[in-house]
Amino acid sequence: MSEFSLESFFTPDIIADPYPMYNGLRESSPVLYLEDSHMLILSEYQTAQAALRDKNLGHNDSPDITPEELEEIMRNPAIASLRRTMLLMNPPDHTRIRSLFVKAFDARSVKVMEERISALSHELIDQFIERGEGDLVKLFNHPLPVIVICDMLGIPEADRQQFISGTRIQGRLIDPTPMTDAELAQANANSSDSLAYFAGLCDARRANPQDDLLTALVQSETEHGALSEEELVANISLLFAAGHETTVNLLGNALLALYRNPDQLAMLKANPELMTSAVEEFLRYDSSVQLSARGALVDTEVAGHQVPAGTQILTLLAAANRDPKVFDDPDRLDITRSEAKPLSFGGGIHLCLGAQLARLETKIGLGALLERLPNLQLTNVDKPEWKQTITLRGQKSLPATW
Repeated sequence: MSEFSLESFFTPDIIADPYPMYNGLRESSPVLYLEDSHMLILSEYQTAQAALRDKNLGHNDSPDITPEELEEIMRNPAIASLRRTMLLMNPPDHTRIRSLFVKAFDARSVKVMEERISALSHELIDQFIERGEGDLVKLFNHPLPVIVICDMLGIPEADRQQFISGTRIQGRLIDPTPMTDAELAQANANSSDSLAYFAGLCDARRANPQDDLLTALVQSETEHGALSEEELVANISLLFAAGHETTVNLLGNALLALYRNPDQLAMLKANPELMTSAVEEFLRYDSSVQLSARGALVDTEVAGHQVPAGTQILTLLAAANRDPKVFDDPDRLDITRSEAKPLSFGGGIHLCLGAQLARLETKIGLGALLERLPNLQLTNVDKPEWKQTITLRGQKSLPATW
């Protein structure tokens, strides 16, 4: 893999099937340093897991960036907002902000939502079952987690259709490869719209508090000084986006994996009690989050290599999830696996807040689809239309008949 470059991530062929590239990289260069980008790339399970938990790794800027360049970057609303979120923060700011959100996503809080997710899954299916065909992303995979996160935040019913009928997620914003001017302009427009909407909603909650997460966050800002207004709006916008996008992709990737492996589909239909282990296998087999980045906060050692402060560390979660040192026959879908947990939700202090919610939504939603649509068939199993991002992996559409 000596010809490997960061740009090689972002090609249509790799996006369609990144796993041969991941396997080749892991076999030939499991720890690969790219001098031109000051980046260390990790593709084995143990090294990736260790990096995710390493307190000497966090989020920082490239050592090559100048104050003037950083000032120019921060003029972009999308980037400025992202940098105000817990996603790109280190302690103590990360701890301060994450602590305000974590209770809403703990196991007890998520368990309470089980009945609502089940009812919503069946309501959505009721709306399209008589059609006999359609795009499952548009009809089910997207609206299910969108409505759930709307419920959690307390987004008014009158405002929800704009989020259900389309998505403003710009996955390219968190890809490691540079965005084009057009992509950045679109991300800025989307971010500006989102921030304006949530800022208005926060104003409404200040004037008229409700029993919802949004009110609790607003009160944390006003009563405890725990959040600045910019941090509040940026993190709510992030929560809304992250709260549904990965689940949309996970549902689609799971369906595609099952219909490409009919023996596993038949097993799951015959044994629905396997759904919990099946969801873990879908996460491992084709993760909706393919990679996670860190930066060396100090001079340190990573995977046996001395790295100076500022070095960027790219953990290939999806490559680690197919490491043959950890998973037997890793390129095979096996819904009965009981091996190590996949790294799909990251690790360490940045472990995905919504991991349990995503698992539950996928378990219930996929179960409802297979139960209610016994004749379901995907019509583009061989050549699905993938979103042109590498960090977030999922289909633009999933046409099917039933």
